Amino acid sequence: MEHIALYRAWRPQSFHDMVGQQHIIQTLQNAIREQRVSHAYLFSGPRGTGKTTAAKVLAKAVNCERGAGPEPCNECPSCLRITAGNVMDVQEIDAASNRGVEEIRDLRDKVKYAPTEVRRKVYIIDEVHMLTTEAFNALLKTLEEPPPHVMFILATTEPHKLPATIISRCQRFDFRRVSLEEQTGLLTEICEKEGIAADADALQYIARLSDGGMRDALSILDQISSFTDGHVTYQQVLGMTGGIPSEQFARLATAILEGDMGLLLELVEQLMHEGKSADKCLENLLYYFRDLLMIKMVPGADHLTDRVLNPADFRDMAAAFSRDRLFTIVETLTRYLSEMKYATHPQTLFEVALMKLCSLQQEEATVQEAAPNFAATASSHSGGQPQTADSGELELLRRQITALEKKLEQALQSGAVSGGGRDQGAAKKQATAQSQAPRVSSHSKLPPQLDKFIAGKDSADFADVYKQWSLVLQGVKEEKVTVHAWFVDGEPVSVMEDAVLVAFKNTIHRDTTEKPANRQVIENVFAARLGKPYRLVTMMQRDWNEAAVKSVAQTGTEELRLEHEHEAADAQTEPWIDEAIQLFGEDLVVIKE
Repeated sequence: MEHIALYRAWRPQSFHDMVGQQHIIQTLQNAIREQRVSHAYLFSGPRGTGKTTAAKVLAKAVNCERGAGPEPCNECPSCLRITAGNVMDVQEIDAASNRGVEEIRDLRDKVKYAPTEVRRKVYIIDEVHMLTTEAFNALLKTLEEPPPHVMFILATTEPHKLPATIISRCQRFDFRRVSLEEQTGLLTEICEKEGIAADADALQYIARLSDGGMRDALSILDQISSFTDGHVTYQQVLGMTGGIPSEQFARLATAILEGDMGLLLELVEQLMHEGKSADKCLENLLYYFRDLLMIKMVPGADHLTDRVLNPADFRDMAAAFSRDRLFTIVETLTRYLSEMKYATHPQTLFEVALMKLCSLQQEEATVQEAAPNFAATASSHSGGQPQTADSGELELLRRQITALEKKLEQALQSGAVSGGGRDQGAAKKQATAQSQAPRVSSHSKLPPQLDKFIAGKDSADFADVYKQWSLVLQGVKEEKVTVHAWFVDGEPVSVMEDAVLVAFKNTIHRDTTEKPANRQVIENVFAARLGKPYRLVTMMQRDWNEAAVKSVAQTGTEELRLEHEHEAADAQTEPWIDEAIQLFGEDLVVIKE
């Protein structure tokens, strides 16, 4: 006897045989029982979930000779002939090959004639999203008001491609992916009735490969059963389908955790020799780390993924990674997976992605090693006292600042008392000169030709640049949003010939902007938006203000300047701030009001 594919032999012939779509089955059965069947239905959902099968069962149920009921009898001539596809009044039309307006006009002309073999004409239009716009327009009026003896059932995997006017004239049912448990149960039942011996983990893996499509699962089972000698095992399924066991992903994850690039490349080469696809390997590795993240973040999250066969192994691996590390890995793999479809050499991109994960791990380890050394250096400046907690660090800094204030006060008093009147006058003049001179911390750097920038701060060129600064910021944001995030902290203060001076409030923003790649982006935007190539010159806002004040004092003119309240406070406490920066470094000093 000729072999029939499993998905055809086990296609459901009644609503009771269908799995995973109980919400749709119950609605259709109630409509048939209460004689409230609609004239048009739209079945949408992933492939292999039973859309066309449900349409045929519905056609049999409304045309059963034993009377319309919630289930077709599958015994009367009408049911048997509809199952065999021998009834002309029940037509299944493939819209992918009959998508033109002429085919739909022909259908529209035939709809008006009464059925000759059964009670109702049923037109099942599969892949209806493939119809052209003209064909949809030709179908529209007939679909809205067909003759009473006609029923339309539209099936599609892409309902978003259908016009809203078509969808609004149908009762829409969304078929969902069949769950892993329901698929595994049906596969087990079919294996028992077909005489196929299969391991439970093998059937579970077949169900996972089908991605919720029952037809795909039965096709894979049919293929595997033909390959094996009557017993389907997990390893045989992996070998036939090109799948990758979770143990190999665990080895990849371990190599990433340890930063072992050599082992990673060996594992990739092994996967490629086994005939695995680089893009599928990257996709499955992304799913693996996604599952690790879910198990780490959500207690009892085993049910949130269909890929976890051994939750204990996943928990141990998830515990070895930090949350931030897993987030970074998932984001990196997602970016490389999106680039994989355009890659000429997918294997190379896969290797680069894994090496990128290793380099991130090594950078993180370097930072963690450098942190204790930096803390030890800071503690040596503070008298060798270790800083063990945030509260302890804060208290230590408070005591040190208090001691510095006392020393400064004593120094000022001793300097004022030690000399006579003439010395006091000289000391006052010296203090006045020092207060007028710009105070620059050891971490600041002034640009060359600062005096020329100060002279050009009120020039017409600077006024033009200042007016177009919003366009410059927008251009930088369009070129590279990360550079814009740092550059927006700066403010233009002067223009000199071919250079724009930008003053920053924060040191790290200035240093990041000064990087060659970021500087190149900004200078390209200068040339595009300002109509002239300008160089980028930077300095700190505080240093610029002091230099400008000094220039005004030397020229004998006064400049009216509004200061924010916090800037005035900074000016009053700046000697102690500079002293604290010199002792502890700018990264450890936090100024709070």
